[in-house]
Amino acid sequence: MHFTPERSGNAPYTSSLARGLQREGHSVTVITGYPHYPEWRRHAGYKGRSMHEMIDGVRVKRLNHYVPSNPTGLRRILMEVSFGLHAILSKWQKPDLVILVSPALLSTGLASLRASVGKGLPTLVWVQDLYSRGMVETGSTGVGGKVAAYIESSILRSADTVVAIHDRFRTHITQSLGVDSQSVKVIRNWTHLGHVAAYDVRATRKARGWADSDVIVLHAGNMGMKQGLENVVESARLAHQRRSLVKFVLMGDGNQRQKLERIASGIDNIEFIDALPDDEFQQTLGAANVLLVNELPAVRDMSVPSKLTSYFNAGVVVVAATDAESVTAAELQASGGGMRVNPDDPAALLATVELLGQDAVLARDLGAQGRKFRDETLSEAPAIAHYNEYIISLATSRGR
Repeated sequence: MHFTPERSGNAPYTSSLARGLQREGHSVTVITGYPHYPEWRRHAGYKGRSMHEMIDGVRVKRLNHYVPSNPTGLRRILMEVSFGLHAILSKWQKPDLVILVSPALLSTGLASLRASVGKGLPTLVWVQDLYSRGMVETGSTGVGGKVAAYIESSILRSADTVVAIHDRFRTHITQSLGVDSQSVKVIRNWTHLGHVAAYDVRATRKARGWADSDVIVLHAGNMGMKQGLENVVESARLAHQRRSLVKFVLMGDGNQRQKLERIASGIDNIEFIDALPDDEFQQTLGAANVLLVNELPAVRDMSVPSKLTSYFNAGVVVVAATDAESVTAAELQASGGGMRVNPDDPAALLATVELLGQDAVLARDLGAQGRKFRDETLSEAPAIAHYNEYIISLATSRGR
């Protein structure tokens, strides 16, 4: 469902995988939706029932599907079903193998049915988020959570190969969803951004209106329910009351942005800015003092924040307001690139970023560790090579 020019969520990874496989010599066709995320409205210039594009040698077929302006649970289901039905009714150009991306889980399920019924096409499902865990961790512990787990289990067990983006995902997929461990592989998401060319940090800060003395704490990406950014607003409120030098910057969009802007009214220590093009985005990340991940207290296993790869690439210290047992906390610990605080604790968040603002050596050392982790663990080339290997193996096993 998500592909360039979207810049948030899994779109950067689906886009770079398509380009990478095309470079490896595969003929790649992408069936995707009209760009709409995280704004939850179609980008300008995308209209009609369908559109065809050629992007970096990749054929892209865009299908117009329902996009809710207020994405409640039911409306998200309708969106996924809408996209899935459009996808299975479109022409597939006789592929040798189909890669399906979850989310969107329901459209993945519909497309997997088309691939298997009559066609016998090998399928690889790429799991970017765990639906069933997401429902549990955001409060759906009853029938809804059980139904989601059943659907997710059925879809993943029907695939020839499942690729998870983290070992914790693989554990849940095999132990809780009952997928054969032999069919589940782990390939980490990689940074889709190259190292930014040399630029003037002071000039970038000046252009953004940030003083040299400001301690800029930047959160980039989606502003949705899962992020729990009310915690950041409250931390900014404390900073305002204490006349702190800390300034929180929320960059991007999402279905909670308007609400956050409303409750942040009158607070001088917080700013909202729109998403930026890649070069300007990287320069802005690099000009911050601290890069922030913020999650709801209950979020543990449902997702790995895609922003982490971009953060580590920037070489700036990361602070994660997240549960100590979360995948995010484990990733931050593995990288050595930052510090964790408890979620929903605005005072602890403010104290930690003030410490990093005062200790430039500590902040620089932690940022350098994150950059090293990016270079050694989150590089694109080995990830694409693994996908290439699995794709060739699946296709040849079916005599294609």
